[in-house]
Parts: sequence; structure tokens; C-alpha cells
Amino acid sequence: MATETAPAPTDTEVEQDHHPSHLEHHFVSSEQQFDSAKLGMWIFLITEVLLFSGMFVAYAVYRQWHPETFAAASGTLNQLMGTVNTVVLLTSSLTVALAIHCIKQDKVKRCFYYLLGTLGLAGAFMVVKYFEYTAKFKHGVFPGNAFDPHGAHYEHLAGMEAAPQFFSIYFVMTGIHGIHVLVGMVVIGVIAIMAWRGWFNSEWYTPVELTGLYWHLVDIVWIFLYPLLYLV
Repeated sequence: MATETAPAPTDTEVEQDHHPSHLEHHFVSSEQQFDSAKLGMWIFLITEVLLFSGMFVAYAVYRQWHPETFAAASGTLNQLMGTVNTVVLLTSSLTVALAIHCIKQDKVKRCFYYLLGTLGLAGAFMVVKYFEYTAKFKHGVFPGNAFDPHGAHYEHLAGMEAAPQFFSIYFVMTGIHGIHVLVGMVVIGVIAIMAWRGWFNSEWYTPVELTGLYWHLVDIVWIFLYPLLYLV
């Protein structure tokens, strides 16, 4: 008497039989969970783009109204510091990309070290920005009504009508970007600790990749801020 052969289990059934600890109960597979998380991150990043887009529009409008003043005010910014920070952030994008590449190959320690390098570069960015801010505050360059420039490098801005608007836009845009850098540092630090403790591997590295997406956005925003504020 012939016996019936059971059909081969599907990928979904295999996934359900071998339920990974990282897989939430409402997902049928790790791939579905990863795609959902990535979609959610992209939606969040779109809202961030909209936030900065509004500020870019404000910059463009005021620059159109006061091109000479904005050019003069831009000339007082420290281009060397801006360039150094641009190089620092671009390098940090490389290190976070290498961290993702390593975790996909189960090179956990290398992933940790690249995340640590990214964290260090982010810290260097904030240190440079601290010195840049304090140099302006020392000479009375504040946003809004507190704008009272003095010193040979800034005193010519005192009689320019739209100079306070330029520095208000400058401090708001770079300040919000700096907050994003600080948030990224906290997240990268947590992810680095989790990587060191062996939470991630080639089968599950979703938090590492989502952190990398966020950090790339932070870098892209700065790539637009740098030429608009420092070079144009």
C-alpha cells in the first residue's frame, strides 16, 4: 500500500517552526519585519526632510530679499571649521556604512569598532561647532534681538538691516542639525553597546541599518547647509 508523502514545508512554515528571538509575534518572517521597520524609518526620514525644507525655503526667501547682506554675513563664518566638519561627517558616513557591511558578514567586533569610530567623529563635529558658536557669542553675534556685533571681523554687520535674520537662520538651522547629531550619538552609542554584547548578527541587524539610514540623513542635511551658509 502506497504511503502519502508530506509536502515540503514552505519558507514561512520553516520560519514559524524556528522562531528567532528577535521576530515579533505579529510578523511571519524576519524579512517582513525588516521591510516594515525600514518603511517606518523612511517615513520618519521624510518628515525630517520636510522639517529642514521649510528652513531652506526661509533661507532662500530672505537671501533673495537681501543678497548683499547675506553674502557679507556669510563671509564672517569660519570656512575652515565648516570644511573640517564636512570632512568629519562624510567620514562618519563611511564608517557607519562599513559597520553595516561588517555585521552582515558576522564581523561583530569590526562592526563595534566602526560604530565607535562614527561616535568619535560625531563628537569631533560637535566640538568644532562648540568653538564656532562660542567665537560668535564672544563678539555679540546672537540670533534675533540679541544681535549686537562688535570686533573688527563683525562690526561692519551692525548697520545691515537683515544681518540678524541671517544669523537667526544660521543658528536655528545648525542648532537643530546639532540636536540631530546629539540624538544620533546617543543611538549609535546604544547600538554599539548592543553590538559588543552580541545582540546582532547576519540574521538580524535591523537596528544597525536603521541607525545608518538616520545618520546618512544627518550628513546629507549638512552637505546642503555647508555651501548655503559658508560658501554662497
